[in-house]
Amino acid sequence: MARAPAPAPTGRSARSARSTRGRSHYSAAVRRASAPATPAAIAVVVLAGGSGLRVGRDRNKAYLPLGGRTAVGISLRTMAAATTPGLRRIVLVVRSDDLDLARRALDQELPHPPVPVELVVGGASRHASEERALRHLEPAIRDGDLDLVLIHDAARPMCSPELVATLVRTAAERGGAVPGLTADDLAAVGADGTLVPLVGRHVRVQTPQVFAAAPLLDAYDQAAVAGFEGTDTAACLERFSSLTVAHVAGEEQNFKITHPHDLLIADELLRRRGTRD
Repeated sequence: MARAPAPAPTGRSARSARSTRGRSHYSAAVRRASAPATPAAIAVVVLAGGSGLRVGRDRNKAYLPLGGRTAVGISLRTMAAATTPGLRRIVLVVRSDDLDLARRALDQELPHPPVPVELVVGGASRHASEERALRHLEPAIRDGDLDLVLIHDAARPMCSPELVATLVRTAAERGGAVPGLTADDLAAVGADGTLVPLVGRHVRVQTPQVFAAAPLLDAYDQAAVAGFEGTDTAACLERFSSLTVAHVAGEEQNFKITHPHDLLIADELLRRRGTRD
């Protein structure tokens, strides 16, 4: 397996002629996805650049024991299984300090992946890590070899394969797909400090998020020029792309491991699911 960490990308020479090619690659992706015999070519990106501070541990929470495995291993296996046969690339974005942990997790939990797992050292923020993954995939995206890019937080290991498959199918049909749970506990505050009606339906966004590859890369090109950093992938698309992004009902079990009790809940759910070999 090709597991050498990719160097941080330098230069932006490939960013100038993007809009026309982006639209043509997206149209080609939709055409290919509409034919059952030719699934959309997809790259899976799993982000594992967090820490263990809020869960009270001394290591990245993505590599803590969980149901006999690790969050990063479980996430990779789920994403890979749910995107086959269209899966073309798997990119695991890690902190430089976690390279050994990542390699160990791959050897133990994903010794025979459907495609090689490529390690990319992330940036100082989530947005920067996403951009480094996209720069790593840029040649394949520019050449039209990838139709969709899926981006997932390793800290959400409970995501079901069914949700992943629905997101991929929806993104292939619509351009983008994001899961989310209805947020029924929100209120809006006006300029005078009083409550005002909320407009529209609001959701709490989850991952994985799936988008047409070329428009996604174009959006990050524009974000780099503007100095913009989004809180998640969808935020960048919302700001710098006209791509249609559909909402897909998320899952209560697809929570993000953030606090100590989240580890306990996830561990118990995984044991009940029979994740332990």
